[in-house]
Amino acid sequence: MVPGAALGQGHAMHPEKPIVIAHRGASGERPEHTLLSYSRAIEQGADFIEPDLVPTRDGVLVARHENNITETTDVADHPEFAARKATKTIDGEMMTGWFTEDFTLAELKTLRAKERLPKLRPDNTKYDGQAEIPTLDEVIALAKKASKETGRTIGIYPETKHPTYFASIGLPLEQRLVDTLKAAGWDRADAPVFIQSFEVDNLKRLRTMTKVRLIQLMAGIGGPADHAQQSYKAMTTPEGLKAIAAYAYGIGPELTMIQPVSGPATTLIADAHAAGLKLHPWTFRAENFFLLPSYRSGANPAEHGRLKEEILYFLGLGVDGFFTDFPYIGVEARDAAARSRAHAGG
Repeated sequence: MVPGAALGQGHAMHPEKPIVIAHRGASGERPEHTLLSYSRAIEQGADFIEPDLVPTRDGVLVARHENNITETTDVADHPEFAARKATKTIDGEMMTGWFTEDFTLAELKTLRAKERLPKLRPDNTKYDGQAEIPTLDEVIALAKKASKETGRTIGIYPETKHPTYFASIGLPLEQRLVDTLKAAGWDRADAPVFIQSFEVDNLKRLRTMTKVRLIQLMAGIGGPADHAQQSYKAMTTPEGLKAIAAYAYGIGPELTMIQPVSGPATTLIADAHAAGLKLHPWTFRAENFFLLPSYRSGANPAEHGRLKEEILYFLGLGVDGFFTDFPYIGVEARDAAARSRAHAGG
């Protein structure tokens, strides 16, 4: 099997190569979802930068992994926002903190980002306080500017976070996202954009609203928060994958759905390809804490193991792209795999 066989019709970047998706930017080296992180990822050769999207109270889409910004900003240090602290139930999980939907964009812009995993990534903390929360418009502007400067097409890979929840509070994400992409000139199947979601029905809605390629995300346990399907596991059957292919371009499975922690690889790649779907698994991270056991080095959870080898293994299985917190390692692995194929005569 040729790893990362053609990514599909109309792909403008590397039709013959798997794509490297910078997960929240180069989040292994900079605080996630900041222009610092996205810029670093572009410097390292990423094909796509990934903004997770949540709305502000005034309806502006901003890049945060969660609408609860307690762990990723200095909001707790702002006494003027102390009264905004709240407890909410989102997708069945109760949490306490500060939430983007309770702030205007102007208020959020007074906050500064910080490293979410300071114990695993202490070096990143030196960038705490240096970056704002970026808007989707700012992320798009960065990608377009970098594309002009580098001569490479830098795409974006936005995720709609908690779409059912946000619709329930009067802040639906889909139209805002589609309108922003259209304003950027991105409403074609070959636009440098993928839209991803762990939910199902919002992807089906987006299918009627935009020609941009859609990716169904899947986790190793549980199921979609909109309860559109019983479980992610059920969605990986040949029948389930065929149903996904009716509305999505590909799937973004948790990497253990392809290679479990123990035992042989599953048939997910072959089954998805048979259904006409591409696979972009998540998330490849260098720290031992995140690596599959056979790629760890030592016992320190924060120490870096053999991420390049882990990525090469998945490329050998035939994935069409992948999410990584360390884009430069992803690019090295992708290029090494291409050289190996060329040396072997394709």
